[in-house]
Amino acid sequence: MSQASVRRKPNEQPALLDNELDHLPPELRWREWMGRVEAVIFAASEPVPREVLARVVGKNCNLDLVIDDIRAELGGRPYELVAVAGGWQHRTKKVFGDAIHAAFGTPAGEGAKELTQSEALVLMCIAYFQPITRGELSSFFGKEVSRDLIGVLRAQDLIASGPRSPQPGAPYTYVTTKNFLSQFGLDTLRQLPDFEALEDAGLLSKEKLLAGDFPAGLADEPSTNIVADDP
Repeated sequence: MSQASVRRKPNEQPALLDNELDHLPPELRWREWMGRVEAVIFAASEPVPREVLARVVGKNCNLDLVIDDIRAELGGRPYELVAVAGGWQHRTKKVFGDAIHAAFGTPAGEGAKELTQSEALVLMCIAYFQPITRGELSSFFGKEVSRDLIGVLRAQDLIASGPRSPQPGAPYTYVTTKNFLSQFGLDTLRQLPDFEALEDAGLLSKEKLLAGDFPAGLADEPSTNIVADDP
């Protein structure tokens, strides 16, 4: 029978997958589940959420333990399995960043874009205070945050429109995206550094931020090396 003759029709349902694998001994069943989970993650271009992985394993399979075993097997490899943006994804280890940069000319090999100091600061404010309006952002800076700056962050899919604010005129708010989490290697927003850690590092004062006390000219500084983490 030719390959064309067994190809599914466009509306044909895929064949049912035996997820329980009751005919296999426990060790082989577990190895099969591990292989399926890693194959799905490897084939995906975005982080794969738990509900997708659950489609290829048995109903009593502990996905967290499967992930742990896969991570253990990847211990000596130049890539690893990371929890990011609500799912799992294969990413090269940061220690190989210089090698990737030498090969492709950018840390990610995909033209990672740098953020200016002002773009990075606005993005940080959105991440910590979302949902937040452009007017509220402007009050933090003590000067207007331009639509162009917001447009840059939107174009990179780091922020998106959130719910309308209850303020007069019901302006749109801004929130961070799943791509923001992915680019900065975060699984959830709860993994953002807390203000105490930032203050201890001398990077941020919560009181000054809320009071709109920024160093003069900060929003007009030239481009810096602040970039999103590499996949």
